[in-house]
Amino acid sequence: MNVEPGARRARDRSATEKRILAATGRVLSRDGFRGLGLNAVAREAGADKVLVYRYFGGLKGLLESYAESADFWPSEDELLPKGATRDPAEVAAGMLAGLPRALRKRRATQDVLVWELVEKNPLADRTAQARERAGLELMEKLPSAMAPGVDLPAVAAILTAGLTYLVLRSRTAPAWLGVSLRDEDGWIRLERAAAAVVRALVPPGSERPRSLGKARRRRRSP
Repeated sequence: MNVEPGARRARDRSATEKRILAATGRVLSRDGFRGLGLNAVAREAGADKVLVYRYFGGLKGLLESYAESADFWPSEDELLPKGATRDPAEVAAGMLAGLPRALRKRRATQDVLVWELVEKNPLADRTAQARERAGLELMEKLPSAMAPGVDLPAVAAILTAGLTYLVLRSRTAPAWLGVSLRDEDGWIRLERAAAAVVRALVPPGSERPRSLGKARRRRRSP
């Protein structure tokens, strides 16, 4: 079957973009933000540096594209699969359970999170800002009615930061306060505990999440 030249170019560009984004993750994971540069990424990807400029506009654009990709940070669809319950408390609990599951599968993302903690770098701000935007968008999916006096953003910050830390800690420690970080039983305990906190804060009959049912956020899928 003959392929039109335009379609072939589009396909080739898409494949090259995916290869460059994957290489960006590998360079970040291995060398940190100080080791990230267009030459390093192009060499890792086996691509011409000119293509990185052409497709991403430079290093900042490349990093932003990587930080918004599904390979780096989980999408809403991954945190809360289609067909999941629409009960407000279960939506919030499902998102919390989905976060450590997704991060545990993303070794490169874990490496980037560690680099963010040990390096103060403008490029690190790019990944942090992209993650913050994604988090705020997910916050809009949570119930708008909570128990009286509950500061939802603060509660979400504590729970998500705690779960993220435990994912990173599992790389060097087998357990935290007696809860195993190296087997599924331990993570199921943590998921259930987070869900119990959510259910205690979402009163019966609370409003459904405000944005569910609308178009989900588009994420790049390298």
